[in-house]
Amino acid sequence: MYGDPCRECSYDWSTTPTQAVQLVEALPSVFRELLDGSTGQERHPDLAWGATGYVCHVGDNLRIWAEGLAAGLDNASQVPVPVPGYDPDLLAEAKRYSLVVPNAALCALASAVSAWSDVVPRAMHQGVVLWHARRGEQRAEDVARNNAHDAMHHVWDVRRILRAGRGT
Repeated sequence: MYGDPCRECSYDWSTTPTQAVQLVEALPSVFRELLDGSTGQERHPDLAWGATGYVCHVGDNLRIWAEGLAAGLDNASQVPVPVPGYDPDLLAEAKRYSLVVPNAALCALASAVSAWSDVVPRAMHQGVVLWHARRGEQRAEDVARNNAHDAMHHVWDVRRILRAGRGT
């Protein structure tokens, strides 16, 4: 769907699940460096949220998938474990992404990355399989790669936002 590598962010889909975990674990540092000197409210005309909004989204997405995989750890006998989808725009509105300052977004992201990094390797080791209403069957390895792509895609989005904010 996105191309291999991704046509926009260049994510390489041959990334191993272990490499995907490493990419996600590096996110707090990557986003901290990107947002250094930023208000977080910079916008790009083609994107829905500001810079901190995308950091909030990445954190929320990682936390939601970590929770799904944790449910799989607790329900290994039920294969695949059903997980609900969510509307990221409604979540952004409910959590008021547009008002979040960079340090708060980075704090929430670090917490989500920690939870995700704890559960994903265990879920891969135990062979957790989830069932997502839109994506269908998702092995823990698929979740790791998909989440890493989502995050790297939004790193690319934040770079675009900040370039547009600086007029470069």
